[in-house]
Amino acid sequence: MLREEHYTASSLDSLEGVPDPVEAPVTRASLLTTARKLAPGLSIVVLVSMAAAWLADHYTVPILLFALLLGMAMNFLRADASYRPGLDFATRQLLRLGVALLGARITADQVLSLGGNVVLVVTLGVALTITAGWLLSRLLKLRPEFGVLTAGAVAICGASAALAISSVLPPSPTRERDTLLTVVGVTALSTVAMVTYPVLAAALGLSEQQTGLLLGATIHDVAQVVGAGYGVSKEVGDTATIVKLFRVALLLPVIVIVALMFRASSETKTSWRTAPLVPGFLLGFIALVAINSTGMVPKELPAAAGEVSRWLLVAAIAAVGVKTSLGDMFKVGWNSLAIIVLETLVILAFALTAIQLM
Repeated sequence: MLREEHYTASSLDSLEGVPDPVEAPVTRASLLTTARKLAPGLSIVVLVSMAAAWLADHYTVPILLFALLLGMAMNFLRADASYRPGLDFATRQLLRLGVALLGARITADQVLSLGGNVVLVVTLGVALTITAGWLLSRLLKLRPEFGVLTAGAVAICGASAALAISSVLPPSPTRERDTLLTVVGVTALSTVAMVTYPVLAAALGLSEQQTGLLLGATIHDVAQVVGAGYGVSKEVGDTATIVKLFRVALLLPVIVIVALMFRASSETKTSWRTAPLVPGFLLGFIALVAINSTGMVPKELPAAAGEVSRWLLVAAIAAVGVKTSLGDMFKVGWNSLAIIVLETLVILAFALTAIQLM
């Protein structure tokens, strides 16, 4: 029992954004030792990710959901100390690198091409959704951290945002469970939205540009936005994708604001409160946006970086799944699921209202 509790604390520390301790000089021998340490856990992560990819190719279910479920099915490995370093590496370093690489898909020109009205609508939609999540958490008797976590995932980019926001929230015994629940919820609702929102747009008689704005401003995950948009037309797909990537760009200010919010009120350990306000992976995100905005980057590179980012995030989610007990998921109440649905309705209602007024 003591071993389990110690592992839980260590695992949660791996998501805190605390700087790594100073290490000895890297040598070939130390690299080999580290590789051997990480190999068991990473081999499980790779196995789960490949199985999830195969299933996603054969069934119309998002790869992230399969990665989560398959990972949770292998939760029994969590008790084996040999798997822990690799799993922690996936939920920390691989996650951070995956989020950073999202920046390679965004340019300043894309944001400027949207126009002031669209930028304002999307920004207000994100702010309103996160505020609603914080208020709903109080109304539904949930922790404010959970409300902000779920709202950030709904408002920005689904599972990727959930993992990134979780890394700057205060330490909590239920944080991994809350993160996993959020990923499951937003992935499921994003899939529903991918199918139903184009039908809703057609029923309301929206133009192609309006439909693209609706899809890009409301659907949670990037992959589902692309699927829904190009399923209607190329123009809708292009508009939806650019709008969605602008939402992804808002991840940086949102994480800074969330970190400031909870640091001001937190009484948790000093190491978390004194960690850098902008984690290193977000600085990488900014750098890649800046580099990609120069126009000197070959077109193939952003696409390749996006694909690498997707696989890294799948691996991170698979590792989170292995580290989370399915039994813990059943302990959550109806209000934990209801808040994700309500936040989804908030951003949808706002986007529809704004489109009609534009």
